[in-house]
Amino acid sequence: MALIPSERFERMENPAAREIFKMLELPGVISLAGGFPADDSLPARDLEILAGEVLAKDGPAVLQYGPVAGYGPLLENVSDWLQRRKKITAAPEEILITSGSQQALDLLGKLCLEEGDLVAVEEPTYLTALQTFNSYRVRLLPIPCDGEGMLVGVLEKTLAVCRPKPKFVYTVASFQNPTGVTLNAKRREELLGLAEKHGLHIIEDDAYGDLCYEGEAPPAIKSMDRNGRVVYLGSFSKTISPGLRVGYLAADREARAKAAVVKQVLDVHTSGLSQRIVCEFLGRGRFERHLESIRTGYLKKRDAMLSALNRHLSGLAKWTRPRGGFFVWVQVTGPFDSGAALPEAIRRGVAYVPGEAFFTRQGGRDSLRLSFSGSDPARIERGIEILGGLIRDYERC
Repeated sequence: MALIPSERFERMENPAAREIFKMLELPGVISLAGGFPADDSLPARDLEILAGEVLAKDGPAVLQYGPVAGYGPLLENVSDWLQRRKKITAAPEEILITSGSQQALDLLGKLCLEEGDLVAVEEPTYLTALQTFNSYRVRLLPIPCDGEGMLVGVLEKTLAVCRPKPKFVYTVASFQNPTGVTLNAKRREELLGLAEKHGLHIIEDDAYGDLCYEGEAPPAIKSMDRNGRVVYLGSFSKTISPGLRVGYLAADREARAKAAVVKQVLDVHTSGLSQRIVCEFLGRGRFERHLESIRTGYLKKRDAMLSALNRHLSGLAKWTRPRGGFFVWVQVTGPFDSGAALPEAIRRGVAYVPGEAFFTRQGGRDSLRLSFSGSDPARIERGIEILGGLIRDYERC
């Protein structure tokens, strides 16, 4: 007898998220869909050595249950990293190690959200965040974006008449998934000011913040937070290894303590072996050197995609120019339905994510998310060439 899924499951289901993983395995298809780190960016040999060392040094402790909040030295290393590189002051007691930043989102949902609550999100936004929030049967308040990120002025006008107020505002402020845009410094200050004025909290999801290829990213919103309004989410999945499943949450001590109670119920603690491997990678200074190396590789891929778009989609579409992260957002200027066109794109040998997957309601059908992280420049060139032909043929229909 089949299990009968709940309404929560039905609201959680998003076919686009499931299809991304399937598209990565299709033989002969160039995937510009998945936002995954490149295989050659994963420091497999270094991690293999570190795993052996930590097991040899303290095997039983590594393999035992551990503290819910996280491995103490890792908490200290993350605290130090945040202070040095992000100008975020967060003591180890204000950090919770999670099984990826995705778990941190779910922890906050379980901790804070009741059915019918309002959550403000960027439009478009990270599709799995939408799945998470929808699973708690909340109402989503979409705030549009432009090339400088969330239109905070629109949020301000909405808050002036909105009753009740949102439980929190969710933002991927740096190198956003899916658009690649970055919330500018002025709007970051304005967003924090609105949170303080209206008694709101901000969830700042910074999964891509360490992957800056041009200049410097604006300061983290959390670095300006003096009143505990911002919960900061970080991850090592995009930079060290998604398979280790190590992320973290930084918040005031009370919020961190409550989130730890929820985490204990979910999985007791994040993998002790994974935590110690990441701890050693950070503590020995390897992380900074590794970041410099992979940034160089990703910059070449980003430039390859932008050049290919200029060659093959000029006059057909407009697109973002991200300064970091993994994604370029493409909006076709003529008639085009990216969801309806996807099967034909795959048949021709290229995959992408339709734009509508990132919207709370109807929207984004003329748009698509492209990821440059997982393909080499030659495959990116060929994939964009196929895409240009597809869009031209679609317009002739």
